[in-house]
Amino acid sequence: MTRGFGKPRYEMFRYAPTPSGFLHLGNGVNFVLTYAWARALGAQILLRIDDLDTDRKRPDYVDDVFRTLDWLSLTYDLGPTSPDDFEQRWSQRHRLSLYEQTLSELVKTGLVYPSDLSRQQIRDLGEAEALRQMRAQNLPLHTPDVPWRVRVPDGLPFTDFVVRRRDGIPAYQITSLTDDLHFGVTHLVRGDDLRESTAMQQFLARLLGYESFRQGVVWHHPLLLDAAGQKLSKSAGSASIRALREGGESPAVVYRAAARLLGLAEGAGETLADLEQLFTLLVLRKRR
Repeated sequence: MTRGFGKPRYEMFRYAPTPSGFLHLGNGVNFVLTYAWARALGAQILLRIDDLDTDRKRPDYVDDVFRTLDWLSLTYDLGPTSPDDFEQRWSQRHRLSLYEQTLSELVKTGLVYPSDLSRQQIRDLGEAEALRQMRAQNLPLHTPDVPWRVRVPDGLPFTDFVVRRRDGIPAYQITSLTDDLHFGVTHLVRGDDLRESTAMQQFLARLLGYESFRQGVVWHHPLLLDAAGQKLSKSAGSASIRALREGGESPAVVYRAAARLLGLAEGAGETLADLEQLFTLLVLRKRR
């Protein structure tokens, strides 16, 4: 079954932040890399803010997305123009019916099941035993307050994963896939930590016949690490871009971090124009 989004008429990238904390340097670098590659291709960019985690969402976190893009001089072609515009027209809650449609199509495959095992129970049981018990529960699909999982065949680098949350809201893998299809996204720029998410979404797209998503281009870039060698994280309190802005830092600190991640020599990538030029040269070289 092929969903009726059709083939995109143009190349589309996206920024897709989550307003669960103030954005950190790694988020800014991802934005810069997305922008530079998209503009080198002459592609469009969507601003999509993933806000269904209402427990952690705050208005100042949403506002920080717009302030960060403005500070970095990063433009986009589709999406909200302000926090108010986002809430009124672009919040993911306005697209819940689309996510429910994807879930309904997935249920028709016969691979969706409910399980009430908690994360702690799964950790205590171990992956193999937890998987056996989850699949054997045989709960009615619409049991209240129980998340849904999709059954994954053996041999893949991940096991059964959540597709609907305990509160009945479609889970991230469903919403991200649906939004990318809905908006015609053709290119994804993601950190290495999202490789498993990409694989899960590719699995769902294959199950549901969403060929345009499977044919998209994905680049997983290396992550920025802190002094302890750990990935930057909003939840871990990594230094925020807001702190850099308010501390009087120049956006060049983000451009230089992107240049280092790309392996450029010291002093290269001091400006956004430098990075655009680099990606333009790479695109031209590939087209020869």
